[in-house]
Amino acid sequence: MKNYLAMLGAAAVMLLSGCATTLHSNVTAFNDWPAADLQDKSFAFEAPQGANDTLEFRNYQALVANQLTQLGFHQAGEGQQPQLMVSMKYFTIDHPVRVIQADPFDDPYWGPGFGRYGYYGRFGYSRWAYRPFFYDPYRFGPRYVSEQIKHQYQRQLRVTIDTVAGRKLYDVTVQNTSGVQATPYVMPALVQSAFTGFPGQNGVPRTIDITIDPKTPTVQAANPAPKAN
Repeated sequence: MKNYLAMLGAAAVMLLSGCATTLHSNVTAFNDWPAADLQDKSFAFEAPQGANDTLEFRNYQALVANQLTQLGFHQAGEGQQPQLMVSMKYFTIDHPVRVIQADPFDDPYWGPGFGRYGYYGRFGYSRWAYRPFFYDPYRFGPRYVSEQIKHQYQRQLRVTIDTVAGRKLYDVTVQNTSGVQATPYVMPALVQSAFTGFPGQNGVPRTIDITIDPKTPTVQAANPAPKAN
């Protein structure tokens, strides 16, 4: 039995280590994109203010710039006048959840007659033999439970594109809730979701699935790649 459990545990670790993470994001975009495509797609970012001016924030700006470049935009160089201004905001909220779960070694579904402290049966429970009085987990459930705190991280990313004259062209909000703690790990997927199918249907909520490679922070789209209209 011990050898069997050891093999089962090793297989589970191998399975989990090879599993990719799929993020399900709710995306809603509003746009007033010109019917005739813009001739000049140069853009610049609005400068982050105060505490938002961090290396992390500027790295996420680079992710947005990369997506825009794939759509035919280009970032204005130093001294050049951009035609578009891009703004980005994001936040993360930690929602801890108290979870009560049964001890798997005391769960009757773990295996026939197996428990943390011995064997149980329909006619008794003891380390070595059956007794006439016993606790039957099939009838009363497991005797041992544990309490854990599991975290769900709610994230929101918002990106807007305006003309330098102030006309609003694109406003997209991406919302995601997952158990992934590290924001830098999921941000590439959120940014990609923001521009999937760009500019998209005006005000129509969508669910975008992005798969993150377990070994590297690259992403693979489960939805069509971004397309410029």
